[in-house]
Amino acid sequence: MITEKDIRELVESVIKELNIKNLEGEGNTTALAQEIPSAVDNCDEGEMLPDLGERDLSEWSEIPSPEDPEGLARIKSTTPARIGIWRAGTRFKVDTWLRFKMDLASAKDAVLKEVDSELIEKLGLFTVQTIVKDKDEYLTRPDMGRKLSEEAKEKILKECTKAPDVQLVVGDGLSSTAIESNALDFIPAFEEAIKNYGLKMGKPFFVKYARVALMDDIGELLNPTVLVELVGERPGLVTAKSMSAYMCYKPNKNTIESDRTLVSNIHDGGLPPVEAGAHVASVVKKIFDAKASGLKLNE
Repeated sequence: MITEKDIRELVESVIKELNIKNLEGEGNTTALAQEIPSAVDNCDEGEMLPDLGERDLSEWSEIPSPEDPEGLARIKSTTPARIGIWRAGTRFKVDTWLRFKMDLASAKDAVLKEVDSELIEKLGLFTVQTIVKDKDEYLTRPDMGRKLSEEAKEKILKECTKAPDVQLVVGDGLSSTAIESNALDFIPAFEEAIKNYGLKMGKPFFVKYARVALMDDIGELLNPTVLVELVGERPGLVTAKSMSAYMCYKPNKNTIESDRTLVSNIHDGGLPPVEAGAHVASVVKKIFDAKASGLKLNE
């Protein structure tokens, strides 16, 4: 947490580095040095500034005198969208702007950082990789995230048994944060439920730089009856923790998108991961019994 003293020191150091006197004269430097720190004068010395990340967007409103406070509260309670954030002239208010920047930074971090290797080890997963070389290529070439490397194929065939009833695959997708936040609770609940249904489960593994349609390549390799792929969803400004579970009956090179069944929005603010694990397992059982997934499952 940053204190009022930290802010003063930061502002003063920046002002010293700026050659403001070349713009409007030497006298303005002193004036500016006195004016900017005054923005935090309402804080007591040593007092901690509020953590804007702890504010619940479904409750946070800065409209000074709403005509219908109860109505506004009801609307806010239905969505984490930025409703009632108010303004300063034509601009965002400072707290609103800072929270926006914080959420944007969290979303970017979720996309760009890698899943913690210690978590993968804790989950008992071995790691393979698609033909993608690095994160830049992963983001610019989605097609390459749908194919396993030759090294990955060899390792999967060595570690996994062929033709299991259910094969679980964990992919990073577009949010490493989603996997780190949910997989640890989801997987044990899912595995226990699958066991209770009497289904044989293959050895799960983690795929780096994975896209959803990678399940088709894995299906061709291992021939599972049902394949489940966990991936991090593309993050937004509300949450970067949302994970999806894609399911498919005997995926292969001829699989189309409508053949996949999806359970999305798995996170603590949506479908909790433990509950999601049990729910996804129940859907897998339906797919296994019906020998169909996606739109065919509903026919």
